[in-house]
Amino acid sequence: MQRTLFMVAIVAVAAAVGAGVLYGRDLTDGMRYEKAMSQIGEASKANAGPWPQPQETCFVCHGPRGQSLNAWYPALSGQPKVYIAAQLHAFANDQRPNPYMGPLAKGLTDAQIDAFATYFAQQTPARNEDVAADAKLEKRGLALVQARSCQACHGANLMGKDSAARLAGQGRDYLAKQLAEFKAGARKDPTAAMNGIAATLSSEDISAVAHYLAGVSPVREGIAAR
Repeated sequence: MQRTLFMVAIVAVAAAVGAGVLYGRDLTDGMRYEKAMSQIGEASKANAGPWPQPQETCFVCHGPRGQSLNAWYPALSGQPKVYIAAQLHAFANDQRPNPYMGPLAKGLTDAQIDAFATYFAQQTPARNEDVAADAKLEKRGLALVQARSCQACHGANLMGKDSAARLAGQGRDYLAKQLAEFKAGARKDPTAAMNGIAATLSSEDISAVAHYLAGVSPVREGIAAR
């Protein structure tokens, strides 16, 4: 019996060695692939739950992990959770009409909205675009931001807080469009604060503010950097 088991063991080892010789590269690649997928899975779990995550469907417009690379679409990464949830509810209730976001938001449950808001708020933000240097425009934009006390609601770094949006590093075109809509009343702030502030801005002012804010590097703490 022992001799039989010994012979079986020898055959098994020989088979393994033979497979290694014949399929060594394939076996190694397979192990590497499995390890890589395991690492991706662990990273996703650490980030915000197992993959695939429904939040990733937003990347078409808002970029990977909510970091938009298009000046027309807002970055969701690093936005305050309260703000994201409030906007999704506003889209769903037609308080903020939008032909694209409206239908999408209407299909979300409160739990899904909370999950989306939590996920994107946790992501590391970055600027949407590299803004061409224009010292005159930047100076005017900064002066307007300071004069309107934007930091009182949007935070010292303009990173947003509570129901106030992150402005730092958002796309210039998106920022200009939102300010114009607040000014015209097409977009309504529940507190009316943004409508009142935007009403005092000229078209040139809006361009300057959008240019300045788009060039501000989003940082969570400390002084907002250029």
